Amino acid sequence: MSASPSSSAQAAREAIAARLGGLRREAELTGHELALRCGWSPAKSSRIERAKTPASDADIRAWCKACGAEGQQVEDLIAANRQADQMYVHWQKLHRHGMRRAQEEVVPLYEQTRYFRVYCSNVVPGMLQTEAYAAALLSTIAAFQGTPDDSETAAASRIERSCVLREGDHRFALLLEETVLRYRIGDEATMAGQLGYLLAVMALPNVSLGVIPFTTQRRVWPLEAFYLFDSRQASVELLTAAVNVTAPSEVATYAKAFSQLSKIAVHGAAARALISEAITSLG
Repeated sequence: MSASPSSSAQAAREAIAARLGGLRREAELTGHELALRCGWSPAKSSRIERAKTPASDADIRAWCKACGAEGQQVEDLIAANRQADQMYVHWQKLHRHGMRRAQEEVVPLYEQTRYFRVYCSNVVPGMLQTEAYAAALLSTIAAFQGTPDDSETAAASRIERSCVLREGDHRFALLLEETVLRYRIGDEATMAGQLGYLLAVMALPNVSLGVIPFTTQRRVWPLEAFYLFDSRQASVELLTAAVNVTAPSEVATYAKAFSQLSKIAVHGAAARALISEAITSLG
């Protein structure tokens, strides 16, 4: 296991730093000489090359110009640098202007994805949430984070985003821990509506919904919630941040986990029975 959930982002930054260091050495420049050409302190050059300070786009352009490296190589480095910044994004940064924008920003990714694999151990996945459930959840998140509470409009935006369930060529495989059916988000009416909606969604031909029972013998321990977008990206939801993983080996690890979790889940009539039992328990 990695030492930190942000290790992928740090590894990406270290790779960029190594490439910048390689350019400096190819240009036969010392760190001091490069700093003079860039107009900054030698300490800054050292911090960037040791991946202690993330380089900005302007830093990369200045560095490459000082080394005589321009053109596509510069643009590739900048693109890689921006991707590293997107790997580990704090929720408070994402939600600093409210949560509606965060819902809307992922719409292109949802529209481009053909095969969704989603595992949730804490709440109903966003794409399966009712508006009342989403509003109750998002309001709680805003209060905890101390960010603007636009939960009503954010919930409406989340519902709009969920149109991918019924529009376009998309397939969905979703796994929920049975605990998700029992955690009370909102009042009883909100939960009843949400659980009833799960039963309705299960009837869609492009949706496979599995539930991992309390009593099943675990082959994989309960994990943090994650979303797989085809085989190109895994998005992991932590308490403090969203981690976006694109390294093929790491995406493959999440795909392996999803596959093994699928084997201990129940589907069809057995899953509907667990959802119906959760509805009955509300009374």
